[in-house]
Amino acid sequence: MRDVLRRLVAGEMSEEDALAELRRMQLDELGGRARLDLGRYLRRGIPEVVLASGKSPQDAARLVLAMAERQGQGLISRMTEAHGSALRDAAQRAGMRVTAYHAAARVLREGFSPERLDGKVGILTAGTSDLPVADEARMIAEACGLDARIEADLGVAGLHRFVGPLAAVLEWGADVVVVAAGMDGVLPGLVAGLIDVPVIGLPVSTGYGRGGAGEAALTTMLQSCSTGLTVVNIDNGVGAGAAAALIAARAAQGRRRGRSTARTASAMAPANNKPKTMAATERDASAPPGTAKTSASTPVRSRTPASSHGKPRRRRP
Repeated sequence: MRDVLRRLVAGEMSEEDALAELRRMQLDELGGRARLDLGRYLRRGIPEVVLASGKSPQDAARLVLAMAERQGQGLISRMTEAHGSALRDAAQRAGMRVTAYHAAARVLREGFSPERLDGKVGILTAGTSDLPVADEARMIAEACGLDARIEADLGVAGLHRFVGPLAAVLEWGADVVVVAAGMDGVLPGLVAGLIDVPVIGLPVSTGYGRGGAGEAALTTMLQSCSTGLTVVNIDNGVGAGAAAALIAARAAQGRRRGRSTARTASAMAPANNKPKTMAATERDASAPPGTAKTSASTPVRSRTPASSHGKPRRRRP
């Protein structure tokens, strides 16, 4: 959009051409089979993500590269090995680079990088089996220009492992924490009961037996005693990352406004800030602690009360 506006101001394109380009950026039909929502990042600050499941490797790769060509980056999730291979081959032919995230990936056009935001997303996982889903959340955060940090394998079966990494994430300055857990799904509620930043529970379909497909983890998080815990659906790493990105981006926006207000106030402050050096007058001075003032600052003329007949009353000896 900035490029279109710059070209319009420079006279390189007409108003009609600029309007057509902006409309094309909002919604683009690709081969009559897909409609890319290219304006989603401009509207919400979160780019569209291609779901690889149900698409052929070639079709999925074509969609991602079309997004990267038009808006700088294309995101894909739930890839198989075939999807990953087709994506890498297509990106290499197009001169684009691929950043891999377990079963997800970002394709970036040459020279593109998202606008950096002063926000941080911390991600914790109960086990290493939760990493593929948690990595989707990291992909979304980094695609939105935020910093993301993952600490893995902190499950409650070995609770002593969890204290140090949690403290490190908080010291790092995370604005929001995503906690991914399968099995019993206890870790998000535990984290939410200990820290004062927003926590997003991400149930993962790791486990076995009754409730082993993520239902037990989801139920535990929904029934958590820790108030304020927000929960997304099972294996919804993209949803957790999107929610975390919105929170962290808003926190970064607040910090920018605070710094701008502080600079404005400093610039508008008077140049002469010298303290008052004049000696205190009798009116300003106060008596020592515990000592009441015995004389009024302004003398009051005494009056002799008049009798009911208007004659002055004699004083008693």
